[in-house]
Amino acid sequence: MMKPKVIRNDADHEAALAHLETLMNAIPGSPEEEDLELFSILIEKYEEERFPIELPDPIEAIKFRMEQQGLTRKDLEQYVGSQSKVSEILNRKKPLSLAMIRSLHKGLGIPAEVLLEKTGKDLIETPYNLHDYPFTEMYKRGYFKSYNGTLQDAKQYAEELLGELFSVFCDLKTQQVLCRNSNKEVDENALTAWQARVLGLASEYELPPYIQEKFTLDFIRDIVKTSTFSTGPTLAKELLEKRGIPLVILSHLPHTYLDGACFNAPSGRPVVGMTLRHDRLDNFWFTLVHELAHIYLHLGNNGLAFFDDTEHGTHHSCNPQEIEANDLASDLLIPNDVWDQVKVDLMSTNREARVMKIADQLGISPAIVAGRIRWESTDYTRFAPLVGNNTVKKLFASDN
Repeated sequence: MMKPKVIRNDADHEAALAHLETLMNAIPGSPEEEDLELFSILIEKYEEERFPIELPDPIEAIKFRMEQQGLTRKDLEQYVGSQSKVSEILNRKKPLSLAMIRSLHKGLGIPAEVLLEKTGKDLIETPYNLHDYPFTEMYKRGYFKSYNGTLQDAKQYAEELLGELFSVFCDLKTQQVLCRNSNKEVDENALTAWQARVLGLASEYELPPYIQEKFTLDFIRDIVKTSTFSTGPTLAKELLEKRGIPLVILSHLPHTYLDGACFNAPSGRPVVGMTLRHDRLDNFWFTLVHELAHIYLHLGNNGLAFFDDTEHGTHHSCNPQEIEANDLASDLLIPNDVWDQVKVDLMSTNREARVMKIADQLGISPAIVAGRIRWESTDYTRFAPLVGNNTVKKLFASDN
C-alpha cells in the first residue's frame, strides 16, 4: 500500500491521484479513511502551488458586480466619487485608492483581495485622514509634488498622498523627540506635515557631506558677518550648503506659530527650516542663529527635533536647551562683553546713527542691533526703519 508523502512533481501527483481513487470507498473509522484524508490534503496543497488560480481583474470584478446587481455608473458614485472619477476608474485612467477599495468592499461585497490585486496596496488602517490635516492648504502649496489633479480628486487619494509625504519619516534612523517652543496651542499634525515637506525639499539638494567637526562657532560667526550685505540671507544659505546643511524656506501652515526649526535628515545631516512669517531682517538673523546654536549644542544622533516660535515661545522658554540656544545665539550675534559695554547707551538712545555706528564697529547688520534693543526694551516701535521690514521674503521668492 502506498504511504502518504510530500508530492514533489507531476509523477508523484499522478500516483497520489491514482491511489486516492482506490480509497474512495474506505470504511469510516478505518486506516484507509485516514489515508484518504491525508492524501486529499497532500494533493490539494500541491495543486494550489502547481496550478494557482489567479484572482480576477479588479475593474472586471466591479463591472461584473454592476451587471449582477443591475447597477449603473451613477450608482458607483457613492463608492468612488464624482461622475468623472467613475469614468476614470472604469476606463483604467486612474487607479483605485484605498478609500475607494474599502468603500467598494463594504458596499458591494467585492472581496478586498480582488480589489487589491495588481495595486500593490494593503488594506490596513492608516493614520492619515485628510480631515486631520490642513489638506486644502497643503494642496495649494504644492506639498503633493507627484500629483497634478484637482483638489477634489486629490481628496479621493488623500491616504496615498499623505502616506507619500510622510514616507520620509520611515527612513529616519532614530525615533524623533520633538521639542516645541510656543505658548500657543499648536496644530501638531500641521507641524508634522510642514516638517515632512521640509525634509522632502532638503532631499532634493545636491550637497557635499556634512562634517560635524567643521561646524564650529567661528563658522557661525562667519555666517553672521554676511548680514552686512543686502543679500546677506541668501549668502548665509550658500555658506551653509557648502558645509552640507540645507536651509529650506517654507511658509508656515495655519496654527503652527513657527519661525524656525532644525532636525536631522535620514542621511544624518542637519536641516534648518525657516518660515519667514515675520518678514524682518532682525527676526531672520536671530531665528537662523538660534537654530544653528541648537545644531552646535544639541543636535547629534539623538533624534531631537526643535521647533521654535521666536515671538512667543523661545524668548520666554524655561526649557534648558532653549535657554542655552538663546544665550549662545545672542552672544554670536553681539558678543556679551560688547553688549554689556554699550547696552545702557543703546537702550536710552533713539538715534539711529548711534545704532548704525555700533553695528558697523561689530561688522553686523544694524537690524541685529536694533532688534536686540527692541526685544530687551519690549518696545517694538523703536528703530522700525532699521529692522528691514518686508525685505527677506523677496530674497527667497523662488524658494517660498
